[in-house]
Amino acid sequence: MKILVIQTAFIGDVILATPILVRLIEKYPGAQIDILVRKGNEGLLANFKGLNKVLIWNKKEDKVKNLLKIIHEIRAQEYDQVINVQRFFSTGFITLLSKGKIRIGFDKNPLSMFYTTKVKHEIESGTLHEVQRNLLLLAENSNLQTAKPKLFPSENDFLIVKKFKSETYFCLAPTSVWFTKQLPSEKWVQLITTLNTPNNSKIYLLGAPSDFDACEHIRISSKSEFVINLSGKLKFLETAALMRDAKMNYVNDSAPMHIASAMNAPVTVFYCSTVKEFGFGPLSDSSRILEISEKLECRPCGLHGYAACPKGHFKCGNLIQIDSSTINKV
Repeated sequence: MKILVIQTAFIGDVILATPILVRLIEKYPGAQIDILVRKGNEGLLANFKGLNKVLIWNKKEDKVKNLLKIIHEIRAQEYDQVINVQRFFSTGFITLLSKGKIRIGFDKNPLSMFYTTKVKHEIESGTLHEVQRNLLLLAENSNLQTAKPKLFPSENDFLIVKKFKSETYFCLAPTSVWFTKQLPSEKWVQLITTLNTPNNSKIYLLGAPSDFDACEHIRISSKSEFVINLSGKLKFLETAALMRDAKMNYVNDSAPMHIASAMNAPVTVFYCSTVKEFGFGPLSDSSRILEISEKLECRPCGLHGYAACPKGHFKCGNLIQIDSSTINKV
């Protein structure tokens, strides 16, 4: 049995697809279970127990050329099943040309008419988490509540971050791909002040190399010697290993939230332009959501957020209260 799972979207999307891998590995012991991801996300799945291979599509350079190359590689495998978790044309095209005997995906994909099985994908109802919606691709309608994403940091990953764990610490991930998903930087500075009053705990700022400047601005503005900018200095699974043992992780509705879920790490999520009813919320046993109590007619303004507030005021972020009464110190 050969099975390919396709998820070439962002970091969080790959993490939310991992329960599919777990269930397939459990259901078909000894089968060849592969996954296709975009270049840059392959590190998420290192050490993934039971996973055979991670195929990589370089979407940023020679996209079409690399698309045809990866299709050729997939066709050569002659997969028994191809499960497409994405709802966009390019992955539908890969699925169509995969030579997979069984081709499964969501009905919202524009090429879903060529699937052997297509599954309804509904965000509007607000009744299922994205993990649960993904598992419907496996025809699983029961035991959905127990599904959680998984990541598997190695012993070396934990060893690398051990030096940061000598005392109580908090992790903060202040950035997002989308501006309107980000709590404003001045709010993160307020959070640092609140966390360090009266205790002076270590606070680690997390992010990609591209987030370094934004995190450095927050670090400098906080005027705290206990804040350390680790943006771009840790790999995915090293970050996961660090977040697991934090007293609390503070994040946006973004990839670090899903990393926390995969590690069952304590997490507090700031929701600005998006809402938990979309089905992408935290799944950690210890999780909390902070958002404005005021009803805004413009919120939510979209599923993914925007590069700027469409209304210009960004009230959904600016009005979130940061003080000792709203922060869960656990």
